[in-house]
Amino acid sequence: MSDLDQIAGAKLAMPNRAQLSHLSRIQALGLAFGPVTPVRFTVAGDLHLDLDDVFLHRTEVLPPLDDVGVTPAAAFLQYCSDARMIDAIKVGDWLLHRRHMTILEAGELARRDHWRPGARQVRRVLPHLDAASRSLKESETRALVVFAGLPRPEVNVDLVLNGRHLGCVDLLFRIWLLVLEYEGRQHAETVEQFNIDITRYAGFRDELVAYVQITNEMLRQPRALMLLIHQKLIDRGYDGPPPVFGARWSSLFTRIPSSGDLASKIP
Repeated sequence: MSDLDQIAGAKLAMPNRAQLSHLSRIQALGLAFGPVTPVRFTVAGDLHLDLDDVFLHRTEVLPPLDDVGVTPAAAFLQYCSDARMIDAIKVGDWLLHRRHMTILEAGELARRDHWRPGARQVRRVLPHLDAASRSLKESETRALVVFAGLPRPEVNVDLVLNGRHLGCVDLLFRIWLLVLEYEGRQHAETVEQFNIDITRYAGFRDELVAYVQITNEMLRQPRALMLLIHQKLIDRGYDGPPPVFGARWSSLFTRIPSSGDLASKIP
């Protein structure tokens, strides 16, 4: 079965009052990220079921619902209750870009239902989200750059120089004319896309635009990637601080705290 089949099968096995929730609700929208099982549901009151690959959350008051389960914004709040910051940024960007939720909706829900698990955590995530991000890997790269203390790049913007449109770039440091492009598998799947990429990179070189082609392997070594990006910025005239791999950086790879410690106070 596909991931969506797995979720649909779990829904058929549950009573109607059990609402699809947490990451499972977001995956039902088409998000291909995270473990599919256990499929998560939320129910008001008691419900005693023991089904393989199903996890049932109980609450006194259900969050907002739609015709599938809890709303995407409510599911995002639930997800943030035990997610790493970097994963919450990726999932939040995905929801915003596809218009499944808004910053205002998630923020108001967290304010109104401040007692729910995830309410405090989601309010820490929202300032770091960007609806312009088109892919999880773009979101991941941007989060690494920002939490390392490097300048925040523009996201998915058209780069035009000397009247020439060079393309829509993933991440752009405009002042230094440095582009970050994530090279996913889709870039080599068709001859047409391959030729488009070749033409675009030739245009960058013609207009003296520097670029870094980022692969999944590079993202597995985030510190080395940040040092590479910093060096490219220096080569283009950047004189700001280098990347810092301290508390702020470390908070990206741990569960989002609800309150109390240093990482939770970092903007």
